[in-house]
Amino acid sequence: MKYLSLFLVALLSCCSGKSQTAQIEESDGKSEKLTDAQLVDLVEKQTFNYFWEFAEPNSGLARERYFSDGYYPEDDAHVIATGGSGFGLMAILAGINQNYVTREEAVTRLEKIADFLAKAERFHGAWPHWINGKNGKVVPFGLKDNGGDLVETAFLCEGIICVREFFKSGTEREKALASKYDALWKGVEWNWYTNNEQKLYWHWSPQYNWEMNFPLEGYNETMITYVMAASSPDHAIDPSVYHDCWARKGKITSKKEKYGLPLLLKHNGAEAFGGPLFWAHYSFVGLDPNQLSDKYANYWDLNYNQTKINYEYCVRNPKKYKCYGPDYWGLTASYSINAEGTIGYDSQKRVGYNAHMPSNDHGIVSPTAAVSSIVYMPKESIAAMRNFYENHNATAWGDAGFYDAISCQYKASSRQYLAIDQGPMVAMIENYRSGLLWKLFMNAPEVQTGLKKLGFHSGKYKF
Repeated sequence: MKYLSLFLVALLSCCSGKSQTAQIEESDGKSEKLTDAQLVDLVEKQTFNYFWEFAEPNSGLARERYFSDGYYPEDDAHVIATGGSGFGLMAILAGINQNYVTREEAVTRLEKIADFLAKAERFHGAWPHWINGKNGKVVPFGLKDNGGDLVETAFLCEGIICVREFFKSGTEREKALASKYDALWKGVEWNWYTNNEQKLYWHWSPQYNWEMNFPLEGYNETMITYVMAASSPDHAIDPSVYHDCWARKGKITSKKEKYGLPLLLKHNGAEAFGGPLFWAHYSFVGLDPNQLSDKYANYWDLNYNQTKINYEYCVRNPKKYKCYGPDYWGLTASYSINAEGTIGYDSQKRVGYNAHMPSNDHGIVSPTAAVSSIVYMPKESIAAMRNFYENHNATAWGDAGFYDAISCQYKASSRQYLAIDQGPMVAMIENYRSGLLWKLFMNAPEVQTGLKKLGFHSGKYKF
């Protein structure tokens, strides 16, 4: 939970500006009836807009945030989200697969992105959390967070690997594009971020060195960082770093359960119900949890159980919040809303961003939580999509898909988007529909080598 606190403070500091909410009327807007297939396609396509129509214009990468009315505080419109851009690369591949854009259009955009990333500021190969889209320089995420961010870099590389795999056997132009992406991820010095210890560290700054002092210990969203670090051909970590740090020398396992569902692993700071649902999404947009296991857990069971517990909590609704139920659920980190129905930075109540989860529930549902869980609980995910779209359309739906946070309790919703929330929706819907991103990532030779080194087994991919 230390990261969530860090993330909360840093993101809140940039969210000042006018309130971005929509007040919910007693009778919210209704929308047309669609089949399940039509609804899922619409949600994927509309959310794809975030990464295509509303990308940062100079780089082609994903903006950190997008405001539906075009308002940005100061120069926020050019702040790039490194991790969100990794999800955005996956969204572009999904866009090709679903014919939202042509292959040629996508190649042109991806060439632009590759050239920008190659020139952007890096720190021992790692990109920063935020990048200035105008000049490629670091935008500090916090006072001491002004250098390399290894976790955001891992999310970016998850997408980079998928792009390389998608185009590596294509035309000469596409092979050249794949080569550019291959060079990008291979330049990350993963092993350097151990600081010569049995740990991977999240941050390094040229001014503050290792003062952030945040080792990547599970269970949270950071597992993909170890997978990427073990997979690197030239800068790999020793597998013992994964077992000693992320798995806490084996102490990561848990015997606790909720609603009869075993947690399997100790969720950092959230052992009663499990953490926010993005922990079941960020690492697993590329890493396929189906039949994936190591000596600590079966990762399908882990993610399914966390999702089911989150769902059951909302259905049981112990705090009696309005609208919570089988078609109005999903708690994860997102923008937040206060009792006055406002969203954005509030110096007293600090409501700009919050890690919503059953143990930190404030009556705010984040659509990305339920939508991105479609691979685990498709029936319940689609029911939530349908309710959000058909019965709360006026306040939940916009030009880049579902808004980041909605609340019947406070009769308000955000009209803001975050890259890290929009991206998993596109990626997981695509994995539900075609399995595309899972196939690309899991069949990458280096990824399979890295997973084997860490002691993973996959019945699905036969290793």
